[in-house]
Amino acid sequence: MMSIAILTLPLIGVAVLLGLMVLNPGMARAQTRRLAAIRGRHNVNGEPAVNEQVRKLLASRNATIRRRKLIHLLIPESEDLLKQVEAAGKHWTVPQYFLASGAAGIVAFVLTILAGAPALLALLFGIFCGLGLPRLALGWLVKRRLADFVVRFPDAIELLVRGLRAGLPISETMGAVASEIEGPVGSEFQAVSDRMKIGRTLEAALQETADRLGTAEFQFFVITLAIQRETGGNLAETLSNLSEVLRKRMQMKLKISAMSSESKASAYIIGALPFLVFGIISVVSPKYMAGFFQDQRLMIAGLVGMIWMGIGAFIMRQMINFEI
Repeated sequence: MMSIAILTLPLIGVAVLLGLMVLNPGMARAQTRRLAAIRGRHNVNGEPAVNEQVRKLLASRNATIRRRKLIHLLIPESEDLLKQVEAAGKHWTVPQYFLASGAAGIVAFVLTILAGAPALLALLFGIFCGLGLPRLALGWLVKRRLADFVVRFPDAIELLVRGLRAGLPISETMGAVASEIEGPVGSEFQAVSDRMKIGRTLEAALQETADRLGTAEFQFFVITLAIQRETGGNLAETLSNLSEVLRKRMQMKLKISAMSSESKASAYIIGALPFLVFGIISVVSPKYMAGFFQDQRLMIAGLVGMIWMGIGAFIMRQMINFEI
C-alpha cells in the first residue's frame, strides 16, 4: 500500500498542475508572453536584435526633434530671436517682441469678436495672429535686409580690392568700407571693425557676422580670407575674382526670377481668388455667407478648405522657389 501511495502522489501532483493550467489559461498566456519577450531579444542566429531597438529609439527621437522644431518655429528662443533681430538691423529686445506679439493677438481677437464671429474662432484667430504675424514680419525684415546686403556686397569687395592694391592693411580697408558704403553692408563691416579694435581676430569677427547673417555670399568671403591666410598669395586678386563670381551669381538669380515671374503671378492669383470671391459675396449678400461664422459645420468645412489651400500654396511655392 505504501509503494502504491508513493507512486500515486506524483501522478496526483501532475494532474493538479494540468487542471490548474486548464482552469487558469491566463497562466499559460503569461508564460507564452515571457517566452516571446525572451525570444524577441535575439534573432534567429542567437545574436542580440539591437537593430529594431535602435530603429524605435531613433524614430522616437526624430519625433521629439520635430515637435521641438514646431514649437521653436512658433515660439523662438531668446538667443535665436536676438540673432534674427540683429540680422534685421533692429534694436528690439525680447520683451518688446513678446509685447508686440501679445498686442497683435489681442487686437485680432477683439476685431474678430466685433465682426460677429464666435468666441472660439476669435480665440484661435487671435492666437494665430499673436504667434504668426510678428514672426512673419521679422522674417520679412531679415529677408529684405539680406537682399540689400547681397546687392551691395560685391561693391564692398571691390572697395577692399582697391584699398589692398593701394597698400593699406585689410583692417583699415574694412573701416573704409564701413564709412563709404551705406546700408547693411556698411553697418556689418563697421561691426567687424569694432570687434577687431577690442582685440578680436579677423577670422573670429568675420565668422560671427557670417553666423548671424547666414548668407552664402558672406560665407564665401570668410572662407576666401581664411584660405588665403593659410596658403598665402595675392589677396587683392583673389577678392577681385570673388567679386566677379558674386556678380555672376546675382545675375543668375535675377534671370531665374524673371523666368519664374509668370509662374509666381499665376500662383498669387490662384491663391488670392477664393478669398477675393468670399469677400465680394460677403459684401453683396452678407446673410448668404453668415453661416461660415455661425454654423459649426460650415466653420469646420471652411477650416479644412483653408488647410488644403495652404498645402497647395506651399507646394506651388516650392515648385517656383529655385536655389543657386
